[in-house]
Amino acid sequence: MSEGKHPHVILTLNTLAFTVCFAVWMLNGVLVTFLVDNRVFDWSATEMGTLIGVPVLTGSLFRLPVGMLTDKYGGRPVFASVMLLSAIPMYFLSSADSYTSFLLCSLGFGLSGASFAVGIAYTSVWYGRSNQGTALGIFGAGNAGAAATTLGAPTVLGWLTDAGTNLDGWRTLPQMYAVGLVLMTLIFLFGTVNKRAKSAKGKTLRRILQPLKEIRVWRFGLYYFVVFGGFVALAQWLVPYYLNVYGMSIVAAGVMTSIFSLPSGVIRALGGWMSDLMGARKVLFWVLGIIGICSLLLVFPKMDIESTGRGIMAQRAGTVTEVSSDIVTVDTTTYTLKAKPEDTEEAYSASRMMLFPVIRTWQEPAVTAGETVEKKQVLAEGVTHIFFQANVWVFTALVFVIGIAMGIGKAAVYRYIPDYFPDDVGVVGGLVGVIGGLGGFVCPIVFGFLLDGLGLWTTTWMFLLGVTAICFVWLDLVVRQISHKI
Repeated sequence: MSEGKHPHVILTLNTLAFTVCFAVWMLNGVLVTFLVDNRVFDWSATEMGTLIGVPVLTGSLFRLPVGMLTDKYGGRPVFASVMLLSAIPMYFLSSADSYTSFLLCSLGFGLSGASFAVGIAYTSVWYGRSNQGTALGIFGAGNAGAAATTLGAPTVLGWLTDAGTNLDGWRTLPQMYAVGLVLMTLIFLFGTVNKRAKSAKGKTLRRILQPLKEIRVWRFGLYYFVVFGGFVALAQWLVPYYLNVYGMSIVAAGVMTSIFSLPSGVIRALGGWMSDLMGARKVLFWVLGIIGICSLLLVFPKMDIESTGRGIMAQRAGTVTEVSSDIVTVDTTTYTLKAKPEDTEEAYSASRMMLFPVIRTWQEPAVTAGETVEKKQVLAEGVTHIFFQANVWVFTALVFVIGIAMGIGKAAVYRYIPDYFPDDVGVVGGLVGVIGGLGGFVCPIVFGFLLDGLGLWTTTWMFLLGVTAICFVWLDLVVRQISHKI
């Protein structure tokens, strides 16, 4: 096979291999949730978050060295090595019988996440600058591997465990994933040829790492922390989220999560095209704004709260002469009470589609007829009732929008790199991938910690909103600086 192999063939196999690796990388989101939900292991929310995030940590940390190796040796041998090395701990995950052994195997197969740094560099050497954004976006569509796991793994687990009657059957699933990695490696080696950037020849380690001194690289990494790290975290965390907040089965939770992860992966190709057409900076502005707005709307949890509201106090001392649900009379002064709305129970019906919280206020007598009251004494207590169902379909629609925005944003961030660092795509892409991937590791742990500490699942969106706001402000400041220079 010659080096003249059509770039589109290489891109197709590159994307397919990345899809398989990403499906492997995301396994713990489903598997850990299944094991805890079925009481195979008794792990806390923080421990669950750690196990979900640990593979992401390995994949993230190895992106930089793997990107450097790709620049030096080419994508074909490096990509194949990553897949084969990931298959070994994935296979041994099937024999894990404790938190520690599960953790160690998860650290090992997390190497599959480093495949992104290989694929980015390997794809870029086959395409010119004018269409690199589109090509990288198509490659990045391999993120849809997350949806393959959230959609397929719960069903396969149900089949392997005989619908939960033979729970030890879960151990076959990691073996199946390991075999999938090996088969993909063979297909990849058969269908691809090696190629590396010409500029990589003769570079010293110091020269390779030189771009990492620029603050721009770290800024790109922070953007990627949100759009990629957030995606990776949510693609796994939404499974237990749906399970606990909406009482769904793990299969249904997987299907609902795929509504977030599948479009987000596929839409990345569109994000690359949009970035080529309009510029990555403009696209990223819109992306961060949309993620921030949707996260704000998701901050409000399911609630049924009754609290003290605005009451009525006596304007002067006297004796209560009449009390009803509508009025309180003190001597000759009559105070009108706000009655409880008749539609209150209907308003709180779970069958209604709610976009916003329903707030009802009324007043109830706090005194009895014949009672002597002082000036400023409370005659009627105020009651405020707030009800919000956090409808699952409204929730899913907002999560869907976040997924689409993240998919476009992932392509936009990586469209920056060939423009500013055309000869260092591997190392710069590797570091940006490290920081972004660390988001996928840090976020589930933070989600679990906040959930354990505050008891609110919506702290997930509070955290995402805060980080997104930081990125948006930083991007805005950079644009203003550029405008002043022009």
